[in-house]
Amino acid sequence: MGRVGSRVVRGVVRAAVQVGVGFGRACAGAAVCLPVPVVWAGAVGLGVWCGAEHPWSWIGPAVIVCAGTLALARTVCRAVRALVARWTGTAIPAGHREAGPVMQLSTGYWWNGFSYERSRRDAVMDQRMRLWWSDPATWRDLRFAVIAPLTAGVVAALPPAALAAALLGAAGIGPAARPIAACALAVAIGCAPYAWRSLPRVAVRFLAPSPAMALARRVDELTAQRADATVAQAAEIRRIERDLHDGAQARLVALGLALATAEALMDRDPAQAKALMREARTGAAASLTELRELIRGISPPVLSERGLLDAVRALALDVPLDVAVSSGGPLRLDPPIESAVYFGVAELLTNAVKHAGAARAHVSLVRDDRGIVVEVEDDGRGGADAPPGGGLAGLRRRLATFDGTLAITSPRGGPTRVRMTLPCA
Repeated sequence: MGRVGSRVVRGVVRAAVQVGVGFGRACAGAAVCLPVPVVWAGAVGLGVWCGAEHPWSWIGPAVIVCAGTLALARTVCRAVRALVARWTGTAIPAGHREAGPVMQLSTGYWWNGFSYERSRRDAVMDQRMRLWWSDPATWRDLRFAVIAPLTAGVVAALPPAALAAALLGAAGIGPAARPIAACALAVAIGCAPYAWRSLPRVAVRFLAPSPAMALARRVDELTAQRADATVAQAAEIRRIERDLHDGAQARLVALGLALATAEALMDRDPAQAKALMREARTGAAASLTELRELIRGISPPVLSERGLLDAVRALALDVPLDVAVSSGGPLRLDPPIESAVYFGVAELLTNAVKHAGAARAHVSLVRDDRGIVVEVEDDGRGGADAPPGGGLAGLRRRLATFDGTLAITSPRGGPTRVRMTLPCA
Protein backbone atom coordinates (compact mmCIF):
# COMPACT_ATOMS: atom_id res chain seq x y z
CA MET A 1 0.00 0.00 0.00
CA GLY A 2 2.87 2.32 0.78
CA ARG A 3 4.42 1.62 -2.61
CA VAL A 4 1.14 2.41 -4.35
CA GLY A 5 0.82 5.61 -2.38
CA SER A 6 4.31 6.74 -3.32
CA ARG A 7 3.54 6.07 -6.98
CA VAL A 8 0.39 8.17 -6.68
CA VAL A 9 2.32 11.00 -5.05
CA ARG A 10 5.00 10.89 -7.77
CA GLY A 11 2.29 10.91 -10.43
CA VAL A 12 0.59 13.91 -8.85
CA VAL A 13 3.89 15.79 -8.58
CA ARG A 14 4.77 14.96 -12.19
CA ALA A 15 1.36 16.15 -13.38
CA ALA A 16 1.66 19.36 -11.34
CA VAL A 17 5.07 20.04 -12.85
CA GLN A 18 3.73 19.46 -16.36
CA VAL A 19 0.83 21.80 -15.68
CA GLY A 20 3.13 24.49 -14.29
CA VAL A 21 5.67 24.24 -17.11
CA GLY A 22 2.94 24.11 -19.72
CA PHE A 23 1.14 27.11 -18.24
CA GLY A 24 4.38 29.14 -18.25
CA ARG A 25 5.14 28.20 -21.85
CA ALA A 26 1.57 28.99 -22.89
CA CYS A 27 1.87 32.44 -21.33
CA ALA A 28 5.18 33.00 -23.10
CA GLY A 29 3.74 31.85 -26.43
CA ALA A 30 0.75 34.13 -26.06
CA ALA A 31 3.00 37.03 -25.09
CA VAL A 32 5.11 36.76 -28.26
CA CYS A 33 2.15 36.15 -30.58
CA LEU A 34 -0.26 38.82 -29.37
CA PRO A 35 1.64 42.15 -29.73
CA VAL A 36 0.48 42.50 -33.33
CA PRO A 37 -3.24 42.00 -32.46
CA VAL A 38 -2.79 44.46 -29.60
CA VAL A 39 -1.60 47.04 -32.13
CA TRP A 40 -4.60 46.22 -34.33
CA ALA A 41 -6.99 46.58 -31.42
CA GLY A 42 -5.44 49.88 -30.38
CA ALA A 43 -5.71 51.21 -33.94
CA VAL A 44 -9.37 50.17 -34.17
CA GLY A 45 -10.06 51.78 -30.80
CA LEU A 46 -8.38 54.96 -31.99
CA GLY A 47 -10.53 54.95 -35.12
CA VAL A 48 -13.71 54.46 -33.09
CA TRP A 49 -12.71 57.19 -30.68
CA CYS A 50 -11.96 59.62 -33.53
CA GLY A 51 -15.40 59.02 -34.98
CA ALA A 52 -16.53 56.31 -37.35
CA GLU A 53 -18.81 58.69 -39.27
CA HIS A 54 -15.84 60.32 -40.97
CA PRO A 55 -14.17 57.99 -43.51
CA TRP A 56 -10.90 59.94 -43.38
CA SER A 57 -10.61 59.27 -39.64
CA TRP A 58 -9.57 55.63 -40.40
CA ILE A 59 -6.49 56.64 -42.38
CA GLY A 60 -4.42 57.13 -39.21
CA PRO A 61 -5.41 53.77 -37.67
CA ALA A 62 -4.73 52.02 -40.98
CA VAL A 63 -1.25 53.52 -41.09
CA ILE A 64 -0.69 52.43 -37.48
CA VAL A 65 -1.77 48.85 -38.32
CA CYS A 66 0.58 48.62 -41.31
CA ALA A 67 3.55 50.31 -39.66
CA GLY A 68 3.13 48.42 -36.39
CA THR A 69 2.89 45.05 -38.14
CA LEU A 70 5.95 45.76 -40.28
CA ALA A 71 7.94 46.97 -37.26
CA LEU A 72 7.01 44.03 -35.00
CA ALA A 73 7.22 41.19 -37.53
CA ARG A 74 10.95 40.49 -37.30
CA THR A 75 11.03 40.91 -33.49
CA VAL A 76 8.12 38.51 -33.04
CA CYS A 77 9.71 35.92 -35.33
CA ARG A 78 13.05 36.21 -33.56
CA ALA A 79 11.37 35.63 -30.18
CA VAL A 80 9.40 32.65 -31.54
CA ARG A 81 12.57 31.05 -32.94
CA ALA A 82 14.29 31.46 -29.58
CA LEU A 83 11.37 29.86 -27.70
CA VAL A 84 11.09 26.94 -30.11
CA ALA A 85 14.83 26.29 -29.94
CA ARG A 86 14.74 26.39 -26.15
CA TRP A 87 11.66 24.20 -25.75
CA THR A 88 12.17 21.59 -28.45
CA GLY A 89 15.79 21.98 -29.58
CA THR A 90 14.63 22.68 -33.14
CA ALA A 91 16.68 25.46 -34.69
CA ILE A 92 14.74 27.43 -37.31
CA PRO A 93 17.20 29.49 -39.39
CA ALA A 94 16.24 33.08 -40.01
CA GLY A 95 17.39 32.96 -43.62
CA HIS A 96 17.73 36.73 -44.00
CA ARG A 97 20.06 38.02 -46.67
CA GLU A 98 23.30 39.45 -45.38
CA ALA A 99 24.47 42.87 -46.41
CA GLY A 100 27.52 42.96 -48.64
CA PRO A 101 30.48 45.28 -48.21
CA VAL A 102 30.12 48.98 -48.97
CA MET A 103 33.12 50.18 -50.99
CA GLN A 104 34.35 53.62 -51.91
CA LEU A 105 35.37 54.03 -55.54
CA SER A 106 38.09 56.18 -57.00
CA THR A 107 35.44 58.72 -58.03
CA GLY A 108 34.56 59.31 -54.37
CA TYR A 109 31.13 57.67 -54.60
CA TRP A 110 30.14 54.66 -52.50
CA TRP A 111 28.86 51.43 -54.06
CA ASN A 112 26.55 49.28 -51.92
CA GLY A 113 25.72 46.55 -54.40
CA PHE A 114 22.63 48.33 -55.69
CA SER A 115 23.44 51.97 -56.37
CA TYR A 116 26.07 54.71 -56.01
CA GLU A 117 25.76 57.18 -53.12
CA ARG A 118 27.68 60.29 -52.15
CA SER A 119 28.43 59.19 -48.56
CA ARG A 120 28.91 55.89 -46.77
CA ARG A 121 25.94 56.59 -44.48
CA ASP A 122 23.60 57.05 -47.45
CA ALA A 123 24.99 53.91 -49.08
CA VAL A 124 24.41 51.82 -45.94
CA MET A 125 20.88 53.17 -45.42
CA ASP A 126 19.96 52.56 -49.06
CA GLN A 127 21.40 49.04 -48.89
CA ARG A 128 19.44 48.18 -45.74
CA MET A 129 16.19 49.48 -47.20
CA ARG A 130 16.64 47.61 -50.47
CA LEU A 131 17.56 44.39 -48.67
CA TRP A 132 14.60 44.77 -46.34
CA TRP A 133 12.12 45.12 -49.19
CA SER A 134 13.68 42.57 -51.55
CA ASP A 135 14.40 39.85 -48.99
CA PRO A 136 11.82 37.01 -49.18
CA ALA A 137 12.44 36.33 -45.48
CA THR A 138 10.95 39.75 -44.65
CA TRP A 139 7.61 38.87 -46.22
CA ARG A 140 7.75 35.39 -44.70
CA ASP A 141 8.14 36.98 -41.24
CA LEU A 142 5.30 39.37 -42.01
CA ARG A 143 3.05 36.46 -43.02
CA PHE A 144 3.88 34.61 -39.81
CA ALA A 145 3.20 37.71 -37.68
CA VAL A 146 -0.31 37.80 -39.14
CA ILE A 147 -0.99 34.04 -39.01
CA ALA A 148 0.51 33.22 -35.59
CA PRO A 149 -1.99 35.22 -33.46
CA LEU A 150 -4.94 33.58 -35.22
CA THR A 151 -3.58 30.04 -34.78
CA ALA A 152 -0.96 29.33 -32.13
CA GLY A 153 -1.63 32.59 -30.30
CA VAL A 154 -5.30 31.77 -29.70
CA VAL A 155 -4.48 28.27 -28.47
CA ALA A 156 -1.64 29.47 -26.24
CA ALA A 157 -3.85 32.18 -24.74
CA LEU A 158 -6.49 29.64 -23.67
CA PRO A 159 -4.92 28.57 -20.30
CA PRO A 160 -4.24 32.14 -19.01
CA ALA A 161 -7.66 33.27 -20.28
CA ALA A 162 -9.36 30.33 -18.53
CA LEU A 163 -7.46 31.07 -15.31
CA ALA A 164 -8.50 34.72 -15.48
CA ALA A 165 -12.12 33.62 -15.99
CA ALA A 166 -11.82 31.30 -12.99
CA LEU A 167 -10.54 34.11 -10.80
CA LEU A 168 -13.31 36.44 -11.94
CA GLY A 169 -15.90 33.72 -11.38
CA ALA A 170 -14.57 33.03 -7.87
CA ALA A 171 -14.86 36.72 -7.06
CA GLY A 172 -18.33 37.01 -8.64
CA ILE A 173 -21.70 36.98 -6.94
CA GLY A 174 -24.47 34.65 -7.90
CA PRO A 175 -25.32 30.95 -7.90
CA ALA A 176 -23.64 30.34 -11.29
CA ALA A 177 -20.35 32.09 -10.43
CA ARG A 178 -18.71 29.20 -8.62
CA PRO A 179 -19.60 26.48 -11.18
CA ILE A 180 -18.31 28.72 -13.94
CA ALA A 181 -15.09 29.32 -11.99
CA ALA A 182 -14.65 25.56 -11.43
CA CYS A 183 -15.18 24.79 -15.11
CA ALA A 184 -12.75 27.53 -16.18
CA LEU A 185 -10.13 26.26 -13.71
CA ALA A 186 -10.55 22.72 -15.03
CA VAL A 187 -10.08 23.99 -18.58
CA ALA A 188 -6.95 25.93 -17.59
CA ILE A 189 -5.43 22.91 -15.83
CA GLY A 190 -6.42 20.42 -18.51
CA CYS A 191 -5.11 22.32 -21.53
CA ALA A 192 -2.02 23.90 -19.94
CA PRO A 193 0.38 20.99 -20.74
CA TYR A 194 -0.67 20.98 -24.41
CA ALA A 195 -1.61 24.52 -25.42
CA TRP A 196 1.97 25.65 -26.05
CA ARG A 197 2.73 22.75 -28.43
CA SER A 198 0.93 24.38 -31.33
CA LEU A 199 3.51 27.17 -31.48
CA PRO A 200 6.49 24.98 -32.57
CA ARG A 201 4.37 23.31 -35.25
CA VAL A 202 3.13 26.60 -36.67
CA ALA A 203 6.64 28.09 -36.47
CA VAL A 204 8.22 25.17 -38.34
CA ARG A 205 5.47 25.27 -40.93
CA PHE A 206 5.56 29.01 -41.69
CA LEU A 207 9.01 30.20 -40.55
CA ALA A 208 11.24 27.54 -42.06
CA PRO A 209 12.96 28.73 -45.26
CA SER A 210 11.30 27.64 -48.48
CA PRO A 211 13.20 25.30 -50.82
CA ALA A 212 13.98 28.24 -53.11
CA MET A 213 15.34 30.29 -50.21
CA ALA A 214 17.40 27.36 -48.92
CA LEU A 215 18.79 26.77 -52.41
CA ALA A 216 19.69 30.43 -52.84
CA ARG A 217 21.41 30.47 -49.44
CA ARG A 218 23.30 27.29 -50.29
CA VAL A 219 24.45 28.83 -53.57
CA ASP A 220 25.72 31.89 -51.69
CA GLU A 221 27.56 29.67 -49.21
CA LEU A 222 29.17 27.62 -51.97
CA THR A 223 30.17 30.77 -53.82
CA ALA A 224 31.82 32.16 -50.69
CA GLN A 225 33.53 28.82 -50.01
CA ARG A 226 34.83 28.67 -53.56
CA ALA A 227 36.24 32.17 -53.22
CA ASP A 228 37.87 31.30 -49.89
CA ALA A 229 39.33 28.10 -51.34
CA THR A 230 40.73 30.01 -54.30
CA VAL A 231 42.30 32.64 -52.05
CA ALA A 232 43.74 29.99 -49.72
CA GLN A 233 45.15 28.02 -52.63
CA ALA A 234 46.78 31.11 -54.11
CA ALA A 235 48.26 32.03 -50.72
CA GLU A 236 49.63 28.51 -50.28
CA ILE A 237 51.24 28.58 -53.72
CA ARG A 238 52.85 31.94 -52.93
CA ARG A 239 54.13 30.58 -49.62
CA ILE A 240 55.68 27.54 -51.30
CA GLU A 241 57.23 29.72 -54.00
CA ARG A 242 58.65 32.11 -51.40
CA ASP A 243 60.07 29.28 -49.30
CA LEU A 244 61.69 27.69 -52.33
CA HIS A 245 63.06 31.00 -53.62
CA ASP A 246 64.40 32.30 -50.32
CA GLY A 247 65.56 28.98 -48.90
CA ALA A 248 66.39 25.93 -50.97
CA GLN A 249 66.95 27.81 -54.25
CA ALA A 250 69.42 30.23 -52.68
CA ARG A 251 71.32 27.38 -51.03
CA LEU A 252 71.45 25.41 -54.28
CA VAL A 253 72.81 28.44 -56.16
CA ALA A 254 75.48 28.87 -53.49
CA LEU A 255 76.21 25.14 -53.71
CA GLY A 256 76.77 25.40 -57.48
CA LEU A 257 79.11 28.38 -57.07
CA ALA A 258 81.06 26.58 -54.35
CA LEU A 259 81.49 23.49 -56.53
CA ALA A 260 82.61 25.61 -59.49
CA THR A 261 85.18 27.41 -57.32
CA ALA A 262 86.40 24.09 -55.89
CA GLU A 263 86.82 22.72 -59.41
CA ALA A 264 88.93 25.73 -60.38
CA LEU A 265 91.09 25.40 -57.24
CA MET A 266 91.54 21.66 -57.43
CA ASP A 267 94.95 21.87 -59.16
CA ARG A 268 96.35 25.07 -57.57
CA ASP A 269 95.10 24.77 -53.96
CA PRO A 270 93.72 21.29 -53.13
CA ALA A 271 93.27 22.16 -49.44
CA GLN A 272 91.06 25.18 -50.21
CA ALA A 273 89.11 23.08 -52.73
CA LYS A 274 88.47 20.41 -50.10
CA ALA A 275 87.27 23.08 -47.65
CA LEU A 276 84.83 24.46 -50.24
CA MET A 277 83.55 20.95 -50.96
CA ARG A 278 82.95 20.39 -47.23
CA GLU A 279 80.97 23.64 -47.10
CA ALA A 280 79.05 22.54 -50.18
CA ARG A 281 78.21 19.24 -48.53
CA THR A 282 76.95 21.10 -45.44
CA GLY A 283 74.85 23.38 -47.67
CA ALA A 284 73.41 20.37 -49.50
CA ALA A 285 72.38 18.80 -46.19
CA ALA A 286 70.76 22.07 -45.09
CA SER A 287 68.90 22.33 -48.42
CA LEU A 288 67.66 18.77 -48.01
CA THR A 289 66.41 19.57 -44.50
CA GLU A 290 64.58 22.67 -45.74
CA LEU A 291 62.95 20.72 -48.56
CA ARG A 292 61.82 18.08 -46.10
CA GLU A 293 60.30 20.75 -43.84
CA LEU A 294 58.58 22.30 -46.84
CA ILE A 295 57.14 18.94 -47.90
CA ARG A 296 56.01 18.31 -44.35
CA GLY A 297 54.17 21.65 -44.37
CA ILE A 298 52.39 20.70 -47.58
CA SER A 299 51.56 17.10 -46.66
CA PRO A 300 53.27 15.37 -43.73
CA PRO A 301 54.66 11.98 -44.80
CA VAL A 302 53.39 10.33 -41.63
CA LEU A 303 49.87 11.44 -42.54
CA SER A 304 49.93 9.65 -45.89
CA GLU A 305 51.88 6.65 -44.62
CA ARG A 306 50.32 5.90 -41.23
CA GLY A 307 47.02 7.78 -41.16
CA LEU A 308 45.42 10.61 -39.23
CA LEU A 309 45.65 9.18 -35.71
CA ASP A 310 49.38 8.45 -35.84
CA ALA A 311 50.02 11.82 -37.52
CA VAL A 312 48.23 13.63 -34.67
CA ARG A 313 50.18 11.60 -32.11
CA ALA A 314 53.44 12.51 -33.84
CA LEU A 315 52.34 16.15 -33.86
CA ALA A 316 51.59 15.97 -30.12
CA LEU A 317 55.16 14.83 -29.45
CA ASP A 318 56.56 17.93 -31.19
CA VAL A 319 54.38 20.41 -29.28
CA PRO A 320 55.81 21.82 -26.03
CA LEU A 321 52.70 20.72 -24.14
CA ASP A 322 51.57 17.64 -22.26
CA VAL A 323 49.16 16.45 -24.97
CA ALA A 324 46.99 13.36 -24.61
CA VAL A 325 45.43 11.91 -27.77
CA SER A 326 42.43 9.59 -27.64
CA SER A 327 40.39 7.97 -30.36
CA GLY A 328 37.38 5.71 -30.64
CA GLY A 329 39.14 3.45 -33.12
CA PRO A 330 41.16 3.43 -36.32
CA LEU A 331 40.62 6.42 -38.59
CA ARG A 332 41.10 6.29 -42.34
CA LEU A 333 39.44 9.16 -44.15
CA ASP A 334 39.74 10.79 -47.54
CA PRO A 335 43.11 12.56 -47.90
CA PRO A 336 41.63 16.10 -48.14
CA ILE A 337 39.63 15.61 -44.94
CA GLU A 338 42.59 14.07 -43.13
CA SER A 339 44.74 17.01 -44.16
CA ALA A 340 42.11 19.53 -43.01
CA VAL A 341 41.76 17.82 -39.62
CA TYR A 342 45.52 17.49 -39.14
CA PHE A 343 46.32 21.13 -39.87
CA GLY A 344 43.29 22.22 -37.83
CA VAL A 345 44.58 20.33 -34.78
CA ALA A 346 48.07 21.75 -35.43
CA GLU A 347 46.71 25.31 -35.45
CA LEU A 348 44.67 24.79 -32.28
CA LEU A 349 47.65 23.34 -30.40
CA THR A 350 49.83 26.20 -31.63
CA ASN A 351 47.25 28.69 -30.33
CA ALA A 352 47.23 26.89 -26.98
CA VAL A 353 51.00 27.39 -26.73
CA LYS A 354 51.25 30.96 -28.08
CA HIS A 355 48.09 32.64 -26.82
CA ALA A 356 46.51 30.57 -24.04
CA GLY A 357 49.62 29.77 -21.99
CA ALA A 358 48.40 26.22 -21.52
CA ALA A 359 50.36 23.42 -19.88
CA ARG A 360 48.19 20.46 -20.87
CA ALA A 361 45.87 19.65 -23.75
CA HIS A 362 43.68 16.78 -24.83
CA VAL A 363 42.80 15.84 -28.40
CA SER A 364 39.84 13.54 -29.03
CA LEU A 365 39.02 12.06 -32.44
CA VAL A 366 35.75 10.15 -32.79
CA ARG A 367 34.23 8.76 -35.97
CA ASP A 368 30.46 8.19 -36.12
CA ASP A 369 27.89 7.51 -38.81
CA ARG A 370 27.74 11.14 -39.91
CA GLY A 371 31.41 12.08 -39.91
CA ILE A 372 34.35 12.81 -37.66
CA VAL A 373 34.25 14.90 -34.49
CA VAL A 374 37.50 16.36 -33.17
CA GLU A 375 37.72 18.13 -29.82
CA VAL A 376 40.81 19.98 -28.62
CA GLU A 377 40.75 21.11 -25.00
CA ASP A 378 43.47 22.98 -23.12
CA ASP A 379 43.83 24.37 -19.60
CA GLY A 380 44.89 27.84 -20.72
CA ARG A 381 43.57 31.25 -19.72
CA GLY A 382 40.54 31.07 -22.02
CA GLY A 383 38.81 33.98 -23.73
CA ALA A 384 39.44 32.66 -27.24
CA ASP A 385 37.22 33.92 -30.07
CA ALA A 386 37.21 34.00 -33.85
CA PRO A 387 37.51 37.64 -34.99
CA PRO A 388 37.35 38.30 -38.73
CA GLY A 389 40.73 37.82 -40.32
CA GLY A 390 42.08 35.75 -37.42
CA GLY A 391 43.43 32.23 -37.43
CA LEU A 392 40.27 30.63 -36.03
CA ALA A 393 38.12 32.45 -38.57
CA GLY A 394 40.37 31.13 -41.33
CA LEU A 395 40.12 27.62 -39.89
CA ARG A 396 36.33 27.94 -39.86
CA ARG A 397 36.36 28.96 -43.53
CA ARG A 398 38.61 26.02 -44.44
CA LEU A 399 36.32 23.59 -42.64
CA ALA A 400 33.29 25.13 -44.35
CA THR A 401 34.78 23.99 -47.66
CA PHE A 402 33.95 20.44 -46.52
CA ASP A 403 30.62 21.50 -44.91
CA GLY A 404 32.38 21.32 -41.57
CA THR A 405 31.69 23.41 -38.48
CA LEU A 406 33.81 24.92 -35.72
CA ALA A 407 32.37 25.54 -32.23
CA ILE A 408 34.39 27.42 -29.59
CA THR A 409 33.70 27.32 -25.85
CA SER A 410 36.24 29.47 -24.03
CA PRO A 411 35.14 31.28 -20.86
CA ARG A 412 37.51 33.68 -19.14
CA GLY A 413 39.90 31.68 -17.01
CA GLY A 414 39.54 28.58 -19.17
CA PRO A 415 39.35 25.87 -20.12
CA THR A 416 39.09 26.30 -23.88
CA ARG A 417 37.26 23.60 -25.85
CA VAL A 418 37.13 23.70 -29.64
CA ARG A 419 34.97 21.21 -31.50
CA MET A 420 35.48 20.50 -35.21
CA THR A 421 32.87 18.46 -37.06
CA LEU A 422 33.31 17.28 -40.65
CA PRO A 423 30.85 15.07 -42.49
CA CYS A 424 32.35 12.17 -44.40
CA ALA A 425 31.07 8.99 -45.95
